[in-house]
Amino acid sequence: MPLTDPAIRNAKPGEKPIRLFDGGGLYLEVAPAGGKWWRLKYRFSGKEKRISLGVYPDVSLKEARNRRDEARTQLAEGIDPGEARKAIKSAHADIRKNSFEAVAREWFAKFSPHWSEGHSKRIIRRLNRDIFPWVGSKLICEVTAPELLSTLRRIESRGALETAHRVLQNCGQVFRYAIATGRAERDPSADLRGALPPTKGKHHASITDTKAIGSLLRAIDGYQGTFVTQCALRLAPLVFVRPVELRRAEWVEIDLNAAEWRIPADKMKMKVQHIVPLANQTVEILSELHPLTGCGRYVFPGVRINSRPMSENTINSALRRLGYTKDEMTGHGFRSIASTLLNEQGWHRDAIERQLAHSESNAVRAAYNYAEHLPERRKMMQAWADYLGGLKAGGDVVSLKAAL
Repeated sequence: MPLTDPAIRNAKPGEKPIRLFDGGGLYLEVAPAGGKWWRLKYRFSGKEKRISLGVYPDVSLKEARNRRDEARTQLAEGIDPGEARKAIKSAHADIRKNSFEAVAREWFAKFSPHWSEGHSKRIIRRLNRDIFPWVGSKLICEVTAPELLSTLRRIESRGALETAHRVLQNCGQVFRYAIATGRAERDPSADLRGALPPTKGKHHASITDTKAIGSLLRAIDGYQGTFVTQCALRLAPLVFVRPVELRRAEWVEIDLNAAEWRIPADKMKMKVQHIVPLANQTVEILSELHPLTGCGRYVFPGVRINSRPMSENTINSALRRLGYTKDEMTGHGFRSIASTLLNEQGWHRDAIERQLAHSESNAVRAAYNYAEHLPERRKMMQAWADYLGGLKAGGDVVSLKAAL
């Protein structure tokens, strides 16, 4: 006799499992603990088998009968419902293991320990926000170029074209990792070369008019914030390293007697050790600061926590406080000032590029030539500091590069 909902609700557990049959192999098993499980008994290839169809009341009587009927349809087609279920579970497991998101996270976990913290955060943020919601659940071997382009155009449509290009680059790295680990046969991101508009060159705001530079240097000398921040501002135009390199400077890297700052490779964008010759004016500023922060690790420690470097926003915030907008001057702009004026003054271009720690086309050569042009760079850095001193004094300075 078929089961009814009242009969199922009123079924009481016993000392042993109780089976209430509905028909067609479907029955409800009431466990001694009170749980009620739908089961289906069937025969396949002469063997009796059973599968679970869910738990009552989550699976109603009507739904249990529908599941029974689906299983019996499979039997009529020569398919073992139990084995079909295992195959589906296996396929789902493969998707979880070999989805774009799973492979991307595996790639990230493998390589991110070799990246800077900021670089790692930017990459995983891009993937989480712009890629995973759209193609993350797909098998990586099934992601197509049009699907990928569709996600990139969403990024482009919000005005973040440069981010779209970087996301495409990151996806290409993930696909190539999938190929190397046997989970994909090709990289569809390669098909999208030229599919996005080119990005415009990004220029950091800076000042190149000599009178305006003099005004900026005098404003820095009059800065009313903390002494540590003022020293960082005073040093920025003299050493013209990247802002992140300046704020993470450590006393152990600086030799005041040798007038030299050696930045380790792992702190540099190009992962090559960098030497910064220190002009007399630079040594003087560092000597003033040493009694205040020299007992700690960082030359420019954070305001609240000495064990951490100055915040990445400190220099730019100080420039804003001095009245310079983000479109007029940035911390990175000191590099642009040096590059522009040193080139105009006729200093050797290779010496300037090496001092700016710009990329070397041959990474191996770069690793061995971090001291290249060092004598000329020492001379250039002192001449540059003298030149800035003249601008700050308000004089009409003409820098004549001495013969080398």
